[in-house]
Amino acid sequence: MRARGPGEPATGGAIDHGGDLDAARRLFPGAPEPWVDLSTGINPVPYPCPALEASALRRLPSAADLAALRRAAAGAYGAPDPDGIAAAPGTQILIETLPRLRPPGRVAVLGPTYAEHAAAWARAGHAVETVPEMARIGGADVAVVVNPNNPDGRSWEAATLLALAAELAGRGGLLVVDEAFADLEPVATLAGSPRPGLVVLRSFGKTYGLAGIRLGFALGEPGLVAAIARALGPWAVSGPALAIGRAALSDDAWRRSAVAARGRDAARLDRMIVRAGGAVVGGTRLFRTADFPDGPDLFARLGGAGIYVRRFSDAPRRLRFGLPADRGEWCRLSRVLK
Repeated sequence: MRARGPGEPATGGAIDHGGDLDAARRLFPGAPEPWVDLSTGINPVPYPCPALEASALRRLPSAADLAALRRAAAGAYGAPDPDGIAAAPGTQILIETLPRLRPPGRVAVLGPTYAEHAAAWARAGHAVETVPEMARIGGADVAVVVNPNNPDGRSWEAATLLALAAELAGRGGLLVVDEAFADLEPVATLAGSPRPGLVVLRSFGKTYGLAGIRLGFALGEPGLVAAIARALGPWAVSGPALAIGRAALSDDAWRRSAVAARGRDAARLDRMIVRAGGAVVGGTRLFRTADFPDGPDLFARLGGAGIYVRRFSDAPRRLRFGLPADRGEWCRLSRVLK
């Protein structure tokens, strides 16, 4: 029996995710519109999409289009070789694909963390356990680490993760490092360190505020990456996603500006949380997680005011806040927290 991750219901079934405003409206039918959706960790200030050529919509994506995107991703992530990068229609598809590339075995997920990792490996027939610390990974065939972690922002040194990858590779195992929130953080990324027994996942939509584009990447040894690409099949990424992804990933100045601006936003949100009686337990530049003495009541007050945040069934006092997008959203949040 595996342990639950945050957002996963106690009795199985569907996993709760942020961004489900239909669920918010069912919970709070009298809430004012428009909703302020703070239930995701998506950059609230999106990358300005370039104008698309009509051909991006009319024709199938070409090999040259895909190669250009992979070169841009290699530059953005510090990867030494574009051949060590597979592009996918969102990181979630990669989370679903990796378990199907290995025979059933023992999987340790360092958690609590993003619940889809454990669920995907379990669906593929693996024996999955969520473990609270690295030392508990033991003799697993596969280990999954989210770095920085969602929802508490914990991070691990590169040397620690590389040693774990080497240990797993020595017995034919695999370390999956999900760096979905690493782009704007000072964490030690492994994207530039391909080696046996390691695959790194990167999310595009969170950093660039364009989750609807559905774009993600797997980075690793060319052989493993080629197997992932074959499993995804031809034309896995749409023409518009290829064009927008290439432009955004090549824009270093925008990414540096986002690091500074979202850092200021995160600090502002921390101050508001503390003034409201919360204790910040961690997070990233794109979300903050805090414990409140009246967590369930605060969730209800926020929902009644048309503000949707993440709650966790296994930690009722804990709430996770995404960043407001503009002055109006900041003011609405401030009024409730006061």
